[in-house]
Amino acid sequence: MKDGMVRLAIPDIQVDSIVDGEGIRSVIWFQGCGHKCFNCQNPETWDFNAGVLVDIETMKNKIRELEFQQGVTFSGGDPLYQLDAFIELAKEVHNCNMDVWVYTGFTYEEIMKLAKKNSKFIEALEQIDVLVDGPFIEKLKSFDVKFRGSSNQRIIDIPKSLKENKIILIEKYK
Repeated sequence: MKDGMVRLAIPDIQVDSIVDGEGIRSVIWFQGCGHKCFNCQNPETWDFNAGVLVDIETMKNKIRELEFQQGVTFSGGDPLYQLDAFIELAKEVHNCNMDVWVYTGFTYEEIMKLAKKNSKFIEALEQIDVLVDGPFIEKLKSFDVKFRGSSNQRIIDIPKSLKENKIILIEKYK
């Protein structure tokens, strides 16, 4: 992130989503992804140099202006490739009394391993209420798993997982 700028797949926030997490939510699509999952639904978000540069303060203002939203979902691409921007925006979401869902191609275990070298990953996890982790795997694609594309992906309660030092899945989505 340079000079308060973040690269987003879109220059705005998508509002009133009911498929990107529980409740009525807004979605912020981050640009850039190194996972490049086969048959990804958003391959246009892979290129780290594409998308639109948007000022963090502009995005925070858009978050503050949201109405009738339970939370904000961060997707992409992968928001964990832009840790500083993600952390700052997620904090603003929480300041506005909304929850944070994150979709990432990293597994929880990989994030914890990365955190040993870069503490920003722990700071990011501390801002996440629900993590949908793991890459999309075409051969595990399923229409029977809610809020996920493939059955390997997990829906994790991050505050409980951090507190108990183990992965705690959200029961109703198992």
